[in-house]
Amino acid sequence: MKKMFTQFLFLMLLSIIASSTAFASGSISASSIKAGDVIEIKGKITPGQDLYVAVAQNKMFAPRDTDGVHEVQTFEKDTRKNGFSLDTKIPPLYYLITNVPEKFGRTDKKKFGGPSVLMGKGNGIYSTTMYYLKENFTEIDETSRSMLGPIKTEEQWNFLRYANENSYGINTIVKEGNRKGKVVIFSRSVITDESSENYWDKGTRVNLDKATGEYSVSLASFRHTPPDTAFDVYVNGESIGSYEVKKNGFWLSKGFRYMNPLWIVIGAILVGTYFSMIGAAGGMLMAAFQVLVVNTMGPVGINAANVLKPSNMALTLFSPLGSFWRYAKVEKRVAWPIGISFGVGIFIGSIWLGKYVSAVLPMQAYKEWLAVLVLIMGIKTLMEMRPAAMAKRKNIKAMTQKFNEEIKRAKAEGRAAEMGSIEPVKTGLMDYRFKFWGEEFRINPFLFAIVGVAIGVVSRSFGIGGGFLLVPAMTTLGALPMYVAVPISLIGTCFSSIGSFIGYLITGYLPDMTLAIAIIIGGFAGGMLGSRAQKMFSEMTLKVILALTLFFLFFRFFKIEIWI
Repeated sequence: MKKMFTQFLFLMLLSIIASSTAFASGSISASSIKAGDVIEIKGKITPGQDLYVAVAQNKMFAPRDTDGVHEVQTFEKDTRKNGFSLDTKIPPLYYLITNVPEKFGRTDKKKFGGPSVLMGKGNGIYSTTMYYLKENFTEIDETSRSMLGPIKTEEQWNFLRYANENSYGINTIVKEGNRKGKVVIFSRSVITDESSENYWDKGTRVNLDKATGEYSVSLASFRHTPPDTAFDVYVNGESIGSYEVKKNGFWLSKGFRYMNPLWIVIGAILVGTYFSMIGAAGGMLMAAFQVLVVNTMGPVGINAANVLKPSNMALTLFSPLGSFWRYAKVEKRVAWPIGISFGVGIFIGSIWLGKYVSAVLPMQAYKEWLAVLVLIMGIKTLMEMRPAAMAKRKNIKAMTQKFNEEIKRAKAEGRAAEMGSIEPVKTGLMDYRFKFWGEEFRINPFLFAIVGVAIGVVSRSFGIGGGFLLVPAMTTLGALPMYVAVPISLIGTCFSSIGSFIGYLITGYLPDMTLAIAIIIGGFAGGMLGSRAQKMFSEMTLKVILALTLFFLFFRFFKIEIWI
């Protein structure tokens, strides 16, 4: 009897051990898929257990791996604040698919958008929900921690949180973000079945029969996963195999996106035409096009802005060249002393002073003060159109009347309107006078060289041409007509673009060459179109377009964006 009882206890003990031992098996639907396609994982785990499928990029990344000058400085600062080191490695693309996401974080409200100077940290004018990973690794139970695949330490967990929840981490490491409207909120990391109706779970299926332990998982791969990226798959802590993501379209090696270059050319034509017509906002609009349509990023370890900005220079440099020949040689509509003084000041600001100012002044505060400036300029531009303001500036009023009469005659005679040309009266460093349509204008080139330095600083910091400040400065401070201000601004943007581009090259940042070439082709073509299109609009219409552009930039800088 005693022997039988001992055997019974031994069998019970074996049963308990067997039931508590984790078991996981699985198969992957394909050894390779195209970026954006669905991968399926099926198999069996110990009955009664929850499911944890970790899909992790095979090649790991540590902050020390980057060779970006600015990135090194940012990581050195952020590692100290966020609990990981320069040697901490994580997979840039990582997904934990589970039926119990609540074990690793929580779903909560996220406020975003609007100026930080008014909203304060953690506030905003828009609201959504997002998934927050747990702040402390020890908050996750020991069993769940063992299911994370290559994520094994507290430092790795902290780095994972930083890479997926911090905008700098997303734009520098992960390159994949969950968007609300057109704003990236966070990157998906812990996901579950799309029946949750959370926008970050879309495209994910999780089926688990706890009674039998049978499961199936399907995951829509990131549409812009780099070609030939290998992923390891872990089920409940056990490695079950790997698969590879293949190319799916034309790959921009530094833009880090699949995009047909033809769409970039078309976008650059539209932006270049607009830019050459009003001489403003070309770089900012091209930046918006890259962010919203191309979604330009950068290689892992390089911040998206440091690829986007030098690529942007292609438009602000080559679009003016497309229109400048007509403005300068055919129509002789360039006030050279003003343009050269502006250009020299901008060159100094963009290649030299800009890097010091942008390093000292936080970019967020910088953008918001700039928003106030462009708003003031937009209001002032509209105020100049009032009859009372026009009466005080009799030379512009008279010139506008003459030009409008020429437009009427040209339409009646079925010919192109004559734009008029610059006729120098006096040339001096402090005093330059010229006639345009028979009316005399006077301006101080030295003063505008100083203004150019300030605009150059802005240009370098944002990776734009600075025309959105140049044209309002000339029409408000210099009291010049739009037909004269636009060609001058194109000289300034050429100088600022050259200076800024040299500055990026010096620090080791190169544009995506395919992206840049597509922008050059489209920008040059748009420049030629814009110089011809300008004569179709009156002085008043051009000022309205300029004012609307400035108000658009105000909303953009203040994060009050209409597409959210």
